[in-house]
Amino acid sequence: MEELSTDEAPASIGPFSQGVRDGDRIFVSGQGPIDPESGEIIEGDVQDETRRTLANVDAVLRAADASLDDVVKTTVFVRDMDNYDAVNEVYAEHFSEPYPARSAVEVADLPVDIEVEIEVIASAPDA
Repeated sequence: MEELSTDEAPASIGPFSQGVRDGDRIFVSGQGPIDPESGEIIEGDVQDETRRTLANVDAVLRAADASLDDVVKTTVFVRDMDNYDAVNEVYAEHFSEPYPARSAVEVADLPVDIEVEIEVIASAPDA
């Protein structure tokens, strides 16, 4: 297993990696709308949060020479399912057919005060 780490995504806030590559799969830990330079939550609505979150996911994937095009499964955590359509609009800007498999769940709370968190599994390019 190889740890993935980049300054282009926020540092982990606990004892876990931003991502790992294990054989032909990349696992990206849940990312949120945190500015990697300041470490602060970005300002804006849930769509702005989703854009920053996916940019952070992409940054970790790029650390493994992969991209969002390589994603095969996503899990989207939202604090309010009323934001589902707004998140989907932004999600559709970043993924194309065939879309990754996906789960979306409403959660009562997240480790920081954000509205959305996304984790992914991707196919790893040849090492």
